[in-house]
Amino acid sequence: MCLSPADYDDPMTSVRVAVVQASPVLLDRDATVAKAVRLTDEAATGGARLVLFPEAFVPAYPRELSFGTVIGRRTAAGRLAYQRYWDQAVDVPGPATEALGAAARRHGVYLAIGVIERARPERGATLYCTLLYFGPDGALLGTHRKLKPTAAERVIWGEGDGSTLSAFRTELGTIGGLICWENYMPLARMAMYGKGVEIYLAPTADARDSWQATLRHIACEGRCFVLAANQFVTRSPWPADWEPLPDGPEILCRGGSAIVGPLGDVLAGPLYDAEGILTADLERDELTRARFDFDVVGHYSRPDVFRLVVNESPQTGVVVQAANEVPAREGERT
Repeated sequence: MCLSPADYDDPMTSVRVAVVQASPVLLDRDATVAKAVRLTDEAATGGARLVLFPEAFVPAYPRELSFGTVIGRRTAAGRLAYQRYWDQAVDVPGPATEALGAAARRHGVYLAIGVIERARPERGATLYCTLLYFGPDGALLGTHRKLKPTAAERVIWGEGDGSTLSAFRTELGTIGGLICWENYMPLARMAMYGKGVEIYLAPTADARDSWQATLRHIACEGRCFVLAANQFVTRSPWPADWEPLPDGPEILCRGGSAIVGPLGDVLAGPLYDAEGILTADLERDELTRARFDFDVVGHYSRPDVFRLVVNESPQTGVVVQAANEVPAREGERT
């Protein structure tokens, strides 16, 4: 578990947070980062101390793209589309993270944003759906790589491992979360509750009505504040030189960003069919009151009956072993 900064024994009693619902400049990393910086400025000017952007905001969630793939066959055009998506992805660290960190530092805010992260060149050509966390000093506190891409997302994104199940103890409270449908994984949620998450981030690409029920359930189950950010995207800005989208409604993603309290009460949103910034003032004492009758990792946990073991070791498919060295056991670092 990653805790940074360390040992905040007297967190703030009230904090204003913001979730940003917006469209990226589709498939343009640098322009999208510039837009994210402007929106961070706007949210911070409104008093927010924590700002959350949607899943895959930089450079885009590739909604409705096929990348030329059907079961048993790939096309040359699809490989080219993947190459272009890779070219617009984010190096961590790199110029994009430097610009985002500078925005956080300028306003002294915590910033969390969904990006498509590309593995360093020496590690191949794998992309990850990643949530980046920046501190108020502009430093990259850590990352979370999506553990299980959903359905066709698996064609283009690799799977993260337990080493990026991140939580950060801050003066605002403990911040952490999961990406989109990871939030339907009960054990993944329990792992985050076990880290003491108080401000739970759930960036997503899901605009269905049922997603709102999920957010309220997580808030009630974890007795935590839940922040959810989604994109609002239409067809009109789609780059003309990319693979054309199939026919359909003008609105590709209607949004649904929201902020929910620890008893499941909606504090802001859901916002649909427009870009916008939602804010709410979170009162820390509400966490204590909510956990009076249900504390999922406290008096309601029954450790004598149930136990969850989480492997947070980085996983690699290649282990370099010196001559006559005893092989490392599975899950151990080398």
